[in-house]
Amino acid sequence: MTLDLDHLRDWIGREERQSELLTAAQVQRFNATFDREGPLEDGAEAPLLIHLCLCQPAVPGAQLGPDGHPARGGFLPPVPLPRRMWAGGAFEFHDAPRIGETITRRSVIEDVTLKHGRSGVLCFVTVTHHISAGPRRLLTERQDIVYREAGGAEPPALPPAPAGAARRMLPPDPVLLFRYSALSFNGHRIHYDTPYASGEEGYPGLIVHGPLQATLLAQFAADLRGAVPARFSFRSLAPIFDTHAFSLNACAEGDGLGLWTAAEDGPLAMHAEAVW
Repeated sequence: MTLDLDHLRDWIGREERQSELLTAAQVQRFNATFDREGPLEDGAEAPLLIHLCLCQPAVPGAQLGPDGHPARGGFLPPVPLPRRMWAGGAFEFHDAPRIGETITRRSVIEDVTLKHGRSGVLCFVTVTHHISAGPRRLLTERQDIVYREAGGAEPPALPPAPAGAARRMLPPDPVLLFRYSALSFNGHRIHYDTPYASGEEGYPGLIVHGPLQATLLAQFAADLRGAVPARFSFRSLAPIFDTHAFSLNACAEGDGLGLWTAAEDGPLAMHAEAVW
């Protein structure tokens, strides 16, 4: 497929702004989804990476594509490739959001590039999200989105990922995936619609969200060190499905932690780094 890169790069510099009140009810539902507890009074610090569930565009159902994503165009460039995934990203934390604050997300398209991989043409869109509460900067997020063709070459067989010095197993849980889709207002059907995921996109099961894996790893890192990291970055390498248990892993790397997820007996799925 030939893509008009010059046309797609016209979207560089476009901005979108969304704001949302962070309520105790949202925090309660977020904590329940991750089996965690925390304060719910106004002014209390909100959980790590809850911002991924805030300020999401509310696109009417009639404006969604067949995969549950918003139709192409608008803020994101109209990349004419059918598969869209969150490939990776990075967070720089400045301050914690607090219950009762209005959170604002200002999003800017930074770059659009093309690459060729085993599955064919890949289009990468880089977006920076600036998260704030009034004049107070909360965090800066880089989001890497990849678009690719359907099907393509079979990925090479990879060896099982090693176990980390610290390791936590999680059971396959479609309820967790459904709840996280609801929290983040994510209509992508590969995360909750098994007949679509298997019948239309050829996956063996539901795919565990990239942001969900990133949140679990960031929480794992903060629990191990007893503090929220100053920076956290991650990259998705292989999908995890709800057909098997998967693990959170961590090992010391310099002054920080290297972290990864992997399905049981499966290859490394997401790799992350946390620095304090």
